[in-house]
Amino acid sequence: MESELFQKLATSLGLGLLVGLQRQHEKSELAGIRTFPLITLFGSLTALLALEFGGWIIAAGVLSLAALVAVANFLKSKSLDFDAGLTTEAAALLMFAVGAYLMLGSGTVAIAIGATTAVLLHLKETLHRIVERIGEKDLKAIMQFVVLLLIILPVLPNETYGPYEVLNPHNIWLMVVLIVGISLLGYFAYKIFGGKAGTILGGVLGGLISSTATTVSYARRSKGSDTSTSLASIVIFIATIVSVARIITEVAVVAPNTIPVVLPPLAALLVLMLLVGVVTYLFTNKEHDKMPEQGNPAQFKTALVFGAVYAIVILATAFAKDQLGNKGLFIVAIISGLTDVDAITLSTSRLMNIGNLEEQTGWKVILVAALSNLTFKGALVGFLGNRQVFARVAVLFGIVLVGGLLVLWLWPSDFSMTTLFPSAN
Repeated sequence: MESELFQKLATSLGLGLLVGLQRQHEKSELAGIRTFPLITLFGSLTALLALEFGGWIIAAGVLSLAALVAVANFLKSKSLDFDAGLTTEAAALLMFAVGAYLMLGSGTVAIAIGATTAVLLHLKETLHRIVERIGEKDLKAIMQFVVLLLIILPVLPNETYGPYEVLNPHNIWLMVVLIVGISLLGYFAYKIFGGKAGTILGGVLGGLISSTATTVSYARRSKGSDTSTSLASIVIFIATIVSVARIITEVAVVAPNTIPVVLPPLAALLVLMLLVGVVTYLFTNKEHDKMPEQGNPAQFKTALVFGAVYAIVILATAFAKDQLGNKGLFIVAIISGLTDVDAITLSTSRLMNIGNLEEQTGWKVILVAALSNLTFKGALVGFLGNRQVFARVAVLFGIVLVGGLLVLWLWPSDFSMTTLFPSAN
C-alpha cells in the first residue's frame, strides 16, 4: 500500500516538474520549476487528508492557493512591467486539481491532463499563429461543427423508426459528425499549409476533405491549362488513395470487431494503390501547384445532405437485403458508391457491427462500392478534363480496378488476421 502511495506522489511530483519546467523556460515570475511541484504535491496531500477528514480540506486548499496567487499578483502589480495574463495562475489551480485527482481518481486521466497542460503551455506561439490565420469563414466552420456535435446530436432521439426499424436519428447524425469531422480535419490542415502544400500533401488533403471534389477541381483545371497533366493526374490518384484509407478508418471506428476479417482485403487494395502511386510519382515531373480554394465541410446544408443520403442508403440496404438477400446489397453498393462511398461504408459497417451481415460479405460490399466510386471519378475526369489527364488517370484507375476485382474473386473466404496471428484471437 505504501509503495503504491509513494508511486502516486512521485507521479504528482513529476507532473509538477514537467509543467514547472515549461513555465521556468518561459520565465514566469509567479511559479516555476520549484513552485509547480509543490502545488501538485499540495493537491495530493489535501486529497489524502480529505479521505480522512472530509472534502472541505480540498476546498480549503483551493481557496488557500487562490489567495496565495492573488497576493502574488497584487505584489507583481506594483511593478511597471506587470503582465496581466492568467495562464500561469490557471495552470497552478489546474495542477492542484491534478495532484488531488491523482490520489482520488484515475491515475491515467491525471497524467493525461497534466501532460496536456504542459503541451498546451509549450505550444503558446504555435497556437497563437494558428488563431491569427483563422478567418471569419474558418471560425464559422468551427462553430458549425460545434453545433452539429454538441447541440444537435445530444437532443436527437436514440430510437429506431420507419420501415425495417433501421432509422435511428441519433446514430445517423453521429455518422454525419464522423464524416464532417474527418473532412474538417483535412480542411484545417489545408488552411495551415495552404499554398505551401506540394503535390503529395495536396492529394492527401484533397482526399481527407473530398476526393470527388478534388477530382472535379483538378480535372477542370487541366482542361483550362491552369495546371499540368502529370500534376493533375497524380493529385487525383493520391486523393483516391486517401479515400480508401478513409474507408478503412470508418470501418475501424464504426465496427472495430470486424477489423480482423475486413482489414486484410481492403488493405491489399490500399497497398496496391500505394505501390502504383509511388511508381507514378517517381516518374512524374516534380511540379508544384497551389491547391484550389476548399469549401467549408461543416456547412449545415452539407451535413443535412449527407444525413439524408445515409438514411436513404440504410433503407435501401435493409430493403435490398430483405427482398433480394445479400445480392441486393451489391446493387445498392454499385449505385450509392457512384456518388458517395462513405454512406454505404458506414451502413455496411453498422450491419456487420450488429450481426445482421457476415463480415466476409460486408467487406466485399464495401470494396464494390469503392470500385464503383473509382469508376465514377474516372468518368468525371473524362468528361471534365483534357484527354491527356484522362488517359493517365484511366491507366492508374484501370490497374486498381483490375486489382480490386481480383481481390473480390480470389481472396480466400476463410482468411482473417487471426490466420496469420492466432494469438490475436
